[in-house]
Amino acid sequence: MTNKEYQKYVDKMTPNSPLAKDILLAFLFGGTICTIGQVIFNWYSTLELTKTITSMLTSSTMVFIGAFLTGIGVYDRLAKYAGAGTIVPITGFANAVASPAIEFKSEGMVLGLAVKMFTVAGPVVVYGITSGFVAGIIYYVMSFF
Repeated sequence: MTNKEYQKYVDKMTPNSPLAKDILLAFLFGGTICTIGQVIFNWYSTLELTKTITSMLTSSTMVFIGAFLTGIGVYDRLAKYAGAGTIVPITGFANAVASPAIEFKSEGMVLGLAVKMFTVAGPVVVYGITSGFVAGIIYYVMSFF
């Protein structure tokens, strides 16, 4: 079978995705997650904390919610329905860390949980830190001009 024949076979066997529905669901669920984050931020703001502390608490709460919902199996069921809407950065990151940790916990604390926890999120962390470092150097160098 040639590459062209194989691609034709794959195209024939792959179901078409309802694009408009997927976009709408991603928008609605992603927007809902962001709205929940804003509500949490607004609630923390009423406690008369600094904006930095309020932001930190909001981020921590959203990570906890994402990891908790992953742990009890709700986040993955929601993601099957909502699609890309659940990849909102902070809850999606929590899900990307918690899912492999839960999946491989039977292999032990070190070789299972610790090693597999960052299989998905690890590259995001590495490239996020690296790009932040590079941007910081560029900003520092540009401040002399």
